[in-house]
Amino acid sequence: MLDAAMKTQLQAYLQNLRTPIRLIATLDASDKSAELRELLQEIAELSEKVSVDESGSDLRCPSFVVAKAGESRGVRFAAIPLGHEFTSLVLALLWTGGHPPKVEPEVLEQIKGLDATLKLEVYMSLSCHNCPDVVQAATLMAIYNPLIDTTVIDGGLNQAEVDARQVMAVPMVYLNDQVFGAGRMSLEEMLARLDVGSEGREAQKLSEKDPFDMLIVGGGPAGAAAAVYAARKGIRVGLAAERFGGQTNDTMAIENYISVLETDGPKFAAALESQVRHYEVDIMNLQRAEKIVPATEPGGLLQVHMENGGVLRARSVVLSTGARWRNVNVPGEELYKNKGVAYCPHCDGPLFKGKRVAVIGGGNSGVEAAIDLAGLVQHVTLVEFADALKADAVLVSKLRSLPNVSVHVNAQTTEITGDGQKVNGLRYKDRVTGLLQDVALEGVFVQIGLIPNTEFLKGSIELSRYGEIVVDAKCQTNVAGVFAAGDVTTVPFKQIVIAAGEGAKAALSAFDYLIRTPVTNSTVVQEREMA
Repeated sequence: MLDAAMKTQLQAYLQNLRTPIRLIATLDASDKSAELRELLQEIAELSEKVSVDESGSDLRCPSFVVAKAGESRGVRFAAIPLGHEFTSLVLALLWTGGHPPKVEPEVLEQIKGLDATLKLEVYMSLSCHNCPDVVQAATLMAIYNPLIDTTVIDGGLNQAEVDARQVMAVPMVYLNDQVFGAGRMSLEEMLARLDVGSEGREAQKLSEKDPFDMLIVGGGPAGAAAAVYAARKGIRVGLAAERFGGQTNDTMAIENYISVLETDGPKFAAALESQVRHYEVDIMNLQRAEKIVPATEPGGLLQVHMENGGVLRARSVVLSTGARWRNVNVPGEELYKNKGVAYCPHCDGPLFKGKRVAVIGGGNSGVEAAIDLAGLVQHVTLVEFADALKADAVLVSKLRSLPNVSVHVNAQTTEITGDGQKVNGLRYKDRVTGLLQDVALEGVFVQIGLIPNTEFLKGSIELSRYGEIVVDAKCQTNVAGVFAAGDVTTVPFKQIVIAAGEGAKAALSAFDYLIRTPVTNSTVVQEREMA
């Protein structure tokens, strides 16, 4: 089950156990139960503080509970947590055994302070790179708060349950038998939703912060680079981000970032955050900007109003809010999101094993998605609006070599159909003949590019007709003291390496603005009043 290298690594981790734990298994005569028994026994053999108890009676079988010795309550895994979830298992073992988690003390106190009985069920797949964050967050909450019960469920291992609940995207979280959320969520995001009083407290904390010399809004590669370059100048830097790492969190493989041969999105995002924290930048995560208010005079303080009501002030601002997946905007898309309509083939592909799916989009992302899905599903239909696929030739060649893929160009998607509960088809118009065509299927993956996150800037910052922030060669916008970088701007070629370079340029330009712009008397007064 575990190879020699994994056993050696796990044995080293288990030396950090402070108190004994036991693995309470619910097993039967099935092959999957035999696999789980083998895994649990191998783990127990690596530490005298771990024991296996096969007296479990959970409704889901095979499954097991990670519990403290002498207790029956703990985190439940209706899964054989290998693949992307092996780390989640290791952390559950360590945290249950008393090894402290790497989270801020105030976060642990917030978890302990939740005073409602909560039942969390997290559906995941072992190939999903977005799932571990959600699994680990729910696991930690259950370990540190006895009112919280967490069960981690492998959709592939519990197909009947997944079908009954019509779970068609992972990670999917149920709270007290109702859908709580779908997609990647951090521990802080989940806590913010569970702790109803946290938003007001957070808004007050933001408004009470001293003004920044430079405030970066957005935490993707552009924002992270800007923060590092600014902090190295010795000035006061803040970074407010809705989700640190931005879209890189949703990227499976990164193989074109210079000097890094290969990594994945979550690792890359974690590395970005680690470097920014190294420079003691004030990181304000889970913050969405609502509007920006220009300074009343040159050198004055700009204001960034946040969605939760908080207001941040700064002498200069770098906007790096990135972009998001573009919707196809046809009937049925919104209705069937996470019910057959998906945007991440790596995460949700395994849920459509043996089924028929479509991919909308013939660029690199669409063709790559179709190739990936072809190895899992019964059939892939790729639909492209243009008269030819726009992806790289090598990808197109690979796609056309696959026997279970059909390609339709000059095809305009007009509707995603369903039975009211889940997707059952896709309708497109042949742009040459004008005829409507129906394709029967169970899933639709939308892969048609990005849309900039600039809605909050309309009326205050000049935007292009595509909604991008208009910048010059120095990343300056039309508002004094406001700069922008990355996918949110008019700079061509939306690539990680380009975004990072533009972020560095924006920070250097903003610093140049700071040293050339005198501090006004009103700015000094405001800073003194807040001191």
